[in-house]
Amino acid sequence: MRSHLGGLLRDSYPEIAALDPASRLGEVLARLTLALDAAQAGGDVSAGFKADLIGAVPRLRRYAQSLTRHGPDADDLVQQTLLKAWEHRRQFVPGTSLPAWLFAILRNGFFNGRRKHRLEVPDPDGTHAAGLANAAEQEHKASLRDLQAALDRLDSAHREALVLVAVEGMTYEAAAGVIGCPAGTVKSRVSRARDRLALDLDYAVGGP
Repeated sequence: MRSHLGGLLRDSYPEIAALDPASRLGEVLARLTLALDAAQAGGDVSAGFKADLIGAVPRLRRYAQSLTRHGPDADDLVQQTLLKAWEHRRQFVPGTSLPAWLFAILRNGFFNGRRKHRLEVPDPDGTHAAGLANAAEQEHKASLRDLQAALDRLDSAHREALVLVAVEGMTYEAAAGVIGCPAGTVKSRVSRARDRLALDLDYAVGGP
């Protein structure tokens, strides 16, 4: 069951739908790319920093989706993350994980925003699900719908840990660094999330 669940998780969080260059995030990304080109030419950032930062955008959008459950809010959060990463680029320590650094910036921005606005956006009309690319194989659609519903029922802390470890492929230690908790806590949250999903999916398949 666990290996089957792992496959479903990877299918349930595919690459985010293509970014519209005319969107606010698309425009920010275009300007950031030009700024990175200039900074790289001037020796302000390395070629690896530029490539890894731009390359992390799809993963940032996917992680933001898992936190906000709302496509437009997710892209706004990614936009803020990219701008903050550019502003604080000299604080990044070469040789460490740039995606983990970016995930931490994004997560802090999300929770700081929630504390400021005291607002959590629901997904009553399925906008979150619509923002994700469809699964490639038709026969998986029912299973993916069941899984998405089960993911939405998870405790938010458990869902976040599961996404970082099972979908983004981070180690427990790396995920703990992003979340700001002990690695053992991440491991426990992932285990509980997997157990809950397994029970929910068994129920969905077997019925009452």
